[in-house]
Amino acid sequence: MPTLEAPEERLRKFKYRGKDASMMRQQRMAVNVQLRKAKKDEQVLKRRNITNLCSDPASGEGTKEVRLTLEEIISGVNASDPTVCFQATQAARKMLSREKNPPLKLFVDAGLIPKLVEFLTSPFHPRLQFEAAWALTNIASGASELTRAVVEGGAIKPLVELLCSPNLTVCEQAVWALGNIAGDGPEFRDSVISSNAIPHLLALISSTTPITFLRNITWALSNLCRNKNPYPCQKAVEQMLPALSQLLQHQDSEVLSDACWALSYLTEGRSELIGQVVDMGVLPRLAQLMASSELNVLTPSLRTVGNIVTGTDHQTQMAIDAGVLGVLPRLLLYPKSSIQREAAWTLSNVAAGPQQHIQELMDCNVLPPVLALLKNGEFKVQKEALWVVANITNGGTMDQLIHLAHSGVLEPLVNLLTIPDTRFVVIILDIISFLLQAAEKLSKKEYLCLLIEEPGGVERIKTLQFHENHQVSMTALNIIENYFLENTVFGDELYKRLLRFLQEPGIIIR
Repeated sequence: MPTLEAPEERLRKFKYRGKDASMMRQQRMAVNVQLRKAKKDEQVLKRRNITNLCSDPASGEGTKEVRLTLEEIISGVNASDPTVCFQATQAARKMLSREKNPPLKLFVDAGLIPKLVEFLTSPFHPRLQFEAAWALTNIASGASELTRAVVEGGAIKPLVELLCSPNLTVCEQAVWALGNIAGDGPEFRDSVISSNAIPHLLALISSTTPITFLRNITWALSNLCRNKNPYPCQKAVEQMLPALSQLLQHQDSEVLSDACWALSYLTEGRSELIGQVVDMGVLPRLAQLMASSELNVLTPSLRTVGNIVTGTDHQTQMAIDAGVLGVLPRLLLYPKSSIQREAAWTLSNVAAGPQQHIQELMDCNVLPPVLALLKNGEFKVQKEALWVVANITNGGTMDQLIHLAHSGVLEPLVNLLTIPDTRFVVIILDIISFLLQAAEKLSKKEYLCLLIEEPGGVERIKTLQFHENHQVSMTALNIIENYFLENTVFGDELYKRLLRFLQEPGIIIR
């Protein structure tokens, strides 16, 4: 059946205005900025190595531990004796690995980075390479100015060369350092990429790679996918995607988590990159991971799927075919509100698609948990659930709208008319107006009016006629005048004149 007609100014209030597919797809990410405006704390951008690895051969097991002051470290790294250099570098690493308040900036200001970078190029002294790489890793874990000092000190090229080191611990520490540098932002990420790090990182992935090492590699790859101003270059994406698809089949939760985060970064906002990810055939696996009992896996897999359904209708259909609608209703009832909110946002984007998608959404029994969130969810979650309803209303057939009305949606909508957020009050009024239009065309207007009146909806809409916000008051006036005026005690000619007067431009009742 045809969709409801609505004036353009009314459609602008919905998340995805109009019926033009390209316009709708452009609007699909609008809420994403606010939804995720805080830096993601689910995955760490940079990691400081504070693990005690002194038993490892590369850290110098059996070497007498020497405690030095900063002045002695500066003197030692500049000494000509390799043993003294090693002891000073190891002391520097230990000082920088303190769990609380490591003196990162002091080491930069002391001019030690050039010597640490020089030690990376000592192939006959792997223990010195390891200690220097570890120290640089921790400096690069600090603020951007410290990471910049490491980069401008020339660390990237020798670190990339250490990815081919026969010493596994040296190699792993180089991965860690490069991951910290790439995690600082797009500038240094691209510096790592342009130094040909990706092929060397990928060569380290095998069935025999120790799990702790594989976790570090996956995390470093995720940082190479991160940031979108600009996105990583096309060549880098093409290099990484097959490996990420492979890592997505792993059983370790940390590997899975970072592989999913990598895909979530690539799918955030560009249809072409979404297409590349989807073409890897990862959607069925992502649907499985969305049902994971591990929150660190569930969160990025859900986010990736949420990004994918902001793409084209075809990409959204592929996500539906992969079974994501079988998982999302359960996530609406997840005990963590951030998951409820993300699941509702994902469903609202499915609902912003064609009527076929809306029907598939309804067939998966999504409405009951959506209504449960509208009734009892946290306010931020309620607003995302409201977008699900708004987008169904904006794009659905009249039969779908009547089904929505019969689902019990009107009671929670009426209860939400008292919220202080006027933008969402207007959206609720628009939903009610669209449902009334559908009911009138199907000769079910009286029944729907009763459904609105029963939870006190008519009285609340009447009150909103006198709201200080002009848009709220005019929308409420239109509903009362078009659908309820004849049934009220105010239906005399004087009140009708008052309504017309209030609709004059510039008239606002406070």
